[in-house]
Amino acid sequence: MIKRRELLQTGSLVLLLGGAQIARGASIVAVRVWPAEDYSRVTLESDTALKAKQSFISQPPRLAVDIEGIELNPALRELVAKVLPEDPNIAGIRVGQYAPGVVRLVIDLKQPIKPQVFTLKPIEPYQHRLVFDLYPTTPPDPLAQLIAQRLGPQTPAPAAPTPSIEIDPLGDLIARHADKAPPPAPALPGRGGGQTDRLIIIALDPGHGGEDPGAIGRNGTREKDVVLRLARRLRDRINASSVNGHTLRAYLTRDGDYFVPLHVRVQKARQVQADLFVSIHADAFYTPRPQGASVFALSHGGASSSAARWMAAKENKADLIGGVNVQAKDAQVARAMLDMSTSAQIKDSLQLGSTMLQEIGRVGKLHKPRVEQAGFAVLKAPDIPSVLVEAAFISNPEEEAKLNSDRYQEQLADALMRGIQGYFAKNPPLARSRSV
Repeated sequence: MIKRRELLQTGSLVLLLGGAQIARGASIVAVRVWPAEDYSRVTLESDTALKAKQSFISQPPRLAVDIEGIELNPALRELVAKVLPEDPNIAGIRVGQYAPGVVRLVIDLKQPIKPQVFTLKPIEPYQHRLVFDLYPTTPPDPLAQLIAQRLGPQTPAPAAPTPSIEIDPLGDLIARHADKAPPPAPALPGRGGGQTDRLIIIALDPGHGGEDPGAIGRNGTREKDVVLRLARRLRDRINASSVNGHTLRAYLTRDGDYFVPLHVRVQKARQVQADLFVSIHADAFYTPRPQGASVFALSHGGASSSAARWMAAKENKADLIGGVNVQAKDAQVARAMLDMSTSAQIKDSLQLGSTMLQEIGRVGKLHKPRVEQAGFAVLKAPDIPSVLVEAAFISNPEEEAKLNSDRYQEQLADALMRGIQGYFAKNPPLARSRSV
């Protein structure tokens, strides 16, 4: 009887402590800052959903946020030290207990921004998240940057387009109005023969990033890290190459550790008028046995195999893990754009994928001997041949080690480069009439 009474009393104490803990509100369990040229993200992860009120002050630019139902704790104080000096958008963060149960967060900014503040529901491996996405009011122009690279360091970058003329990525000047005849195309510096140098743009898409680590190997290798290293190696090869006298330039949808939503990856490729889109990933399965590289293209109908269907479903979850603001005004329009893919795009994608798969097979094992197809959201650009390369199974310890090997990464980058060149050897780039 005494033991039973002691247990009941102990149980009552636990219940009372639990009630007191609930009364204190949410607890911050982690804070993260993801800097990027496109936008900077601040994430507060908590065990309970947070409520926040925000106000933006333009002079000097800063975002003030009052977070209700929490007390200042060591995790929140860590935010101050997490801001990097090279962050292009955030100058610093200040936190303080504004009132009982209210913490004030002030984000000092380096330039005017358009903030998006939203919450995300729990999804493995995260609990509740309060997210601040800080977009520059004047975003960088990736196409202008590519043109500047093409013209070379000794040539000034093109001036901002006038109302009557704009610059096409081919280097041609195109009249915006029908009553103005287009002037002759300027020759690329250092080239002769009168042939217009057709700038060929390859969009490289390192999967995952930021809040979304992708698959994680048994020894802790994160997919987002190894695919970014591989994409950078391939970029260097592309930028040093040409096809039939035409300049090649690579454009990375992300060139750092930050998250890019799936539809934005497609938008970025279309913004620079990419000729090809190559998304780079590293497979994972729930057993360590599967091995070998794979190449995928889009399917209008069903997937070519149950494994391809499973893989597409897994990759399409990236937005849930990485964190997309579903209340953004352009979300529905952007997602509608992803359903415009054409049969011609899929046909070209299969040709690109087959050429790449053949080259990859010369440096490593293949998981399947043919290009597979499924409904990958990131491959749905309507006018760009697009493939998704799974470089190896990161869930296989042997292949995880290969992905971390400079030698294998170099070999794979060489193979992908040969695949791109082989595709253009059979499919010369067409002259463009599109304008920026």
